[in-house]
Amino acid sequence: MEQYKQEFIEFMVESQVLKFGDFTLKSGRKSPFFMNAGAYVTGDQLHRLGLYYARAIHDNFGLDFDVVFGPAYKGIPLSVVTAIGLHELYGKEARYCSNRKEVKDHGADAGNLLGSDLRDGDRVIMVEDVTTSGKSIDETYPVLKGAADVDVKGLIVSLNRMEVGKGGVVTAQQEVQEKYGFPVASIVSMAEVTEYLHNREVQGRVVIDDETKAAIDQYYAQYGAK
Repeated sequence: MEQYKQEFIEFMVESQVLKFGDFTLKSGRKSPFFMNAGAYVTGDQLHRLGLYYARAIHDNFGLDFDVVFGPAYKGIPLSVVTAIGLHELYGKEARYCSNRKEVKDHGADAGNLLGSDLRDGDRVIMVEDVTTSGKSIDETYPVLKGAADVDVKGLIVSLNRMEVGKGGVVTAQQEVQEKYGFPVASIVSMAEVTEYLHNREVQGRVVIDDETKAAIDQYYAQYGAK
């Protein structure tokens, strides 16, 4: 596993973004782990997050694109810090864009987009925290295509939960990829997280001990994609 992935896994734990215990997800599933990207709140955390996204985009999709698009709401800061990270690491000048949940009907920036306008022919990379159902993509992809004739080059998320999506067969990431025809990648997968953290101390404590590892294995036996 690449060094930056190991660092990112520890970063999620240290930032209290990735937690282990007993959680009930929106889907109703009982999960032994939970991720909340809204817990990245400090300047240092956001700066580092943008660098990790930039590195993963570079490694998975290259740098041949024009716009970083983040679906509202959590995707808004992600698109901003990722654009900054791309410039810092690679000198890549990418525009950021996000959608509004409510269309603004006044002012110079009226409309349903924040940041850059979208232009015909723009090549777009989408950024999200995690894809569990594909719902946000279903909502924002029509917004993208309605704004201009853009070419979505890929979607990057921070964590691939690796569990079945709405169809109950393949992961939500695979469902999005098959439905829309663009590749979907992640900074890390839950398999990588589990392998790296199992019986490893982070900030003086083991976050995935044998008991937690067994609970994760049981969860994937029930909800993991085949």
